Amino acid sequence: MKLVAVIVAGGRSARMGREKAFEPIGGVTILDRIISRLAPQAAKIVINANGAAERFRSTGLPVVGDLRPDAATPLAGLHTALHLAKAEAFEAVLTVPSDAPFLPADLAIRLASAGRAAAIAASAGQSHYLTGLWSTALLPGVARALDEPRIPRLQDWAAQCGAVAVAWPTEPYDPFFNVNTPRELAEAQRIAAEFMP
Repeated sequence: MKLVAVIVAGGRSARMGREKAFEPIGGVTILDRIISRLAPQAAKIVINANGAAERFRSTGLPVVGDLRPDAATPLAGLHTALHLAKAEAFEAVLTVPSDAPFLPADLAIRLASAGRAAAIAASAGQSHYLTGLWSTALLPGVARALDEPRIPRLQDWAAQCGAVAVAWPTEPYDPFFNVNTPRELAEAQRIAAEFMP
């Protein structure tokens, strides 16, 4: 399957107080850790972010803003990712958030093995809706959802389109651990020091 990976960096990082994607873990930023995990899994990697694209210049990756910035929802990031994928003749898009430094190396292949138009990652009984593989055939449905008077949450739209959850083990650590606060950053640094020397 030909797929493009899109790192969705749309959050305000309010609880961290600064843009969390650039926080270092073991001397490597969260964003760079994500890029290194995705590189073997996708034909292309793109960052989806609004605001000044220059802040991502060091990655060397293309940066695309939301096509529907008025929506202010992760669904807008998925819409942008699917639009990009379809325009560039990819079959599917792998979306991941910009605050998950330990993504699994088999993320794309295991989500694809579900054989569905949409598959999302899960761990410890929790679904990670922004970490998913989405067929470009879903683009019209996402566009319609963004035009609704009350835009559905990403998890609600995922249910509507029949997304299946694919579970990963959480030992020795949760591969979808995400960093939102200074305390979580410290925990991520502990995980990296113990399991990724």
